[in-house]
Amino acid sequence: MIFSLLIFSFFFHNALAIIPLPRNQSLPALIVFGDSIVDPGNNNNLLTVVKCNFPPYGKDFVDGKATGRFSNGRIPSDLIAEELSIKELVPAYLDPNLQVDDLLTGVSFASGATGYDPLTSKIASVLSLSDQLNMFKEYTRKITEAVGEDKKATIISKSLYIVCVGSDDIANTYFATPARKFDYGINDYTDLMVTFASKFLKDLYGLGARRVAIINIPPIGCVPSQRTLGGGLERGCAESHNHAAMLFNSKLSLTVDLLNKKLPQARLVVFDIYKFLMALLQNHAKYGFEVVNNGCCGTGVIEVSILCNKLTPFTCKNDRKYLFWDSYHPTEEAYRILVHQVLKKYINKFF
Repeated sequence: MIFSLLIFSFFFHNALAIIPLPRNQSLPALIVFGDSIVDPGNNNNLLTVVKCNFPPYGKDFVDGKATGRFSNGRIPSDLIAEELSIKELVPAYLDPNLQVDDLLTGVSFASGATGYDPLTSKIASVLSLSDQLNMFKEYTRKITEAVGEDKKATIISKSLYIVCVGSDDIANTYFATPARKFDYGINDYTDLMVTFASKFLKDLYGLGARRVAIINIPPIGCVPSQRTLGGGLERGCAESHNHAAMLFNSKLSLTVDLLNKKLPQARLVVFDIYKFLMALLQNHAKYGFEVVNNGCCGTGVIEVSILCNKLTPFTCKNDRKYLFWDSYHPTEEAYRILVHQVLKKYINKFF
C-alpha cells in the first residue's frame, strides 16, 4: 500500500511538468504584470513595507533563498514558464543582475500590493500598472538594441502575457480602508476597476501584446487574513469580499469579450482562478492539504509580508499540508496544482 502511494505521488507531481503547445506553435517569452502573486522581487528595490526578501519566505526556493517572492518557493509566473517550456524562473525586471538572455525570454514587472485602481498602489507605495507599462516600454527598447527590430517584433507579438491583479483593490483599498468606500458602493467600485482594467489591456495591446491571459480575482474572502478580518468569530469566508470578487469577475469577462471583438488579432483570455481555487478549498483533502483556513507562517491568521519573518513563532514544519503559506498567499504546492489545471483548460485559446 505504501509503495503504491509513493508511485502515485511520484507520477502525480511529475505529471505537472509540461503543457504541450499546438503543433508548430511557440511562445518565445512570458511577460508578466500584476501584484504580489506574480512579483518575483521588484518590491525589493522600492521604498515600501510590502516586501518579503527575508526568511522564512523562500524556505523551499533554490538554496532556501528569500528572493522577494511572496511564497515559500516559486510563484505562478515561474510555474507557468516552466510548464510551457519557456524557462524555469521569471526574474524581476528591477533585478540588478538581469542579463540580456533574461530579457529575451521574459520578465515580470509585477509589484506586490498594486491594483487596477491607481489609488491602491499609491497607498502601498508600490508600482502602479502605469509604472509597469512604462517599464515595459523601456524593456522593448532594450531588446530592440539587443536583437534588432524584426526579432523584437516577433518576441512582443508571439509571447504570452500574464496580467494578475485586482485582489488588493478589493481587500485593501475598498474593505480595509475608507479610501473608496465613502464615494462608491461595491457595484460602482467594481465598475471603476473594470474601467481601469479595460484601459490597461487596450494600452498593452497598443504596445504590441496579442496573447494576454487575465487572471481574475480568486475567492479573496477565503484567504486566512480576510477570514480573520471579515469572517466573524468562526473565521468563515468573508462573503462580502467574495461577492465583490464575483461581481468584478463577471464584468471583467464581458469587457474582455468586447475587447476581443474590437481589437484585431487580440487573443485575450480570462483565467477563472476563482473557480479553481474554490474547488481546491472545498476538496483540499483530495490533494493532500490538511489546513486551509490558516497560513503556515506564524499563527497563520494575519501574518503576511513584514509580519511573517524569521522571528515569527509557531511557523509550521510541513508547509505541504497547508494550502496557504502566509495569511494571503498560497504555498508553492497549491500554486503548482492551480497552474496546471488552468493551463490545461485555457492554453489552446491563444492559438
